Amino acid sequence: MFDSGGRGDKSFNDSAWAGIERAQKEFSLEVADVDTRSPKDYEGNIRGLAEKGMDLIFAVGITQQDALKAVAPQFPDVKFVSVDGQVDGDNVRNLQFKEEQGSFLVGYLAGLMTKANKVGFVGGMDIPTIRRFEAGYRAGVLSANPKIEILPAKFTESWDDVTTGKAAGKTLFDAGADIVYHAAGRAGLGVIDAAEDADKFAIGVDSDQDYVSEGHVLTSMIKHVDVGVYQTIKDVQEGKFSGGTKVYELKDGGVGLSDLKYTKQIIGREKLQKVEAMKQKIIDGSLKVPASMDELKGFAPK
Repeated sequence: MFDSGGRGDKSFNDSAWAGIERAQKEFSLEVADVDTRSPKDYEGNIRGLAEKGMDLIFAVGITQQDALKAVAPQFPDVKFVSVDGQVDGDNVRNLQFKEEQGSFLVGYLAGLMTKANKVGFVGGMDIPTIRRFEAGYRAGVLSANPKIEILPAKFTESWDDVTTGKAAGKTLFDAGADIVYHAAGRAGLGVIDAAEDADKFAIGVDSDQDYVSEGHVLTSMIKHVDVGVYQTIKDVQEGKFSGGTKVYELKDGGVGLSDLKYTKQIIGREKLQKVEAMKQKIIDGSLKVPASMDELKGFAPK
């Protein structure tokens, strides 16, 4: 069950689908997928998949968690997965990610790379998950240079409206930002378009989006939903499925930066070494990244 951004978003949903495709080839699975454009249809569509006899159902995105809370108890023999949500039940596994850690690294890199000393952030929905991206990003920027101005965040209030995403990005670039990070699903592709038009940098999210506009995507904060999806299917195949919550973070490769295929030479070795040093601080626990805007208030730049 895809979130409203749908397959083809080159981001969150596509990452989940990559995990499905890998498992499908390895285990010869029968796969059914559903795109849902309206939240009111989530519950009915999840129930429909369960009634068809699916063994395992992924609800991709936190906006589906309420629907899953309603449906999962009605089908105790079906295994469900909430990607980003939190749903209790022996037959439900929650896949969660420390997005703030990867966002800190892209923010730190943005802080090292900005020439205008002004950067921005575009989120999808104004929800705690997306604020977690923003909090980590802001902490990273300020750790690179506490004098950098981080413009007020813009929110598209949509995961799939590319036009709104482009308008939000353009607003921030017109206000003087030379780097804008998006966490807005398909809508964030509009931010990348705006960066290309302005000849500035966007930062991609969830999947490696560096290729979307070569040289105008500084890096991407990769959230390995594909790994969580694949591992869950493998656990089911091996009889190891359990309910509860699995958390993926920087130290186990659950989040991280893209390979910087088009920007590595622009960034340079010295700055990349600084980013790597910050990465190691997060992994060894000497740097705790704020996971909310409230936690950000007490954060001291490193």
